[in-house]
Amino acid sequence: MNTVAPNAPRNFSREAEFITVTVMGQLLGLPISRVHDVFVVSEMTKVPLAQAEIAGLLNLRGRVVTAVSLRSRLGLQEEGGAGRRMAVGLEYQGEAYGLLVDEVGEVLKLNQDEIQPNPVHMDRRWVKLSQGVHQLKDMLMIVLDVDAILSFEAEREAA
Repeated sequence: MNTVAPNAPRNFSREAEFITVTVMGQLLGLPISRVHDVFVVSEMTKVPLAQAEIAGLLNLRGRVVTAVSLRSRLGLQEEGGAGRRMAVGLEYQGEAYGLLVDEVGEVLKLNQDEIQPNPVHMDRRWVKLSQGVHQLKDMLMIVLDVDAILSFEAEREAA
């Protein structure tokens, strides 16, 4: 019979999985629990008079998906060429979104206790969209806040 003493320390891991994406060489992490799809964007319909962050509308398996440019959302310059565009499918308040990124990487299982606060010198726009940073072996991964990224309409109404 395998019994554990009531006061024995337990090694419960607080691991969380993140899908990594890259935008202009910066490694970013999205909680995998929020990700529905990863896909290549083939066709996108521009939306006249839409906010800069809205890249257009996509048809993903018969569902209309709003494409949001993560570059624009982070205040970065859009890429000029029409190369291969990757997107991460997310849902927010019952609506489907495709977050446009430069590259989609691997899934990392990381200890949540090792996530550190945002650095004090980090750009304010990035701080508003992130939950902290995680120091990996050879680089820093910014952990993105999906709700903050997709709630930009409420942000504009408040301004």
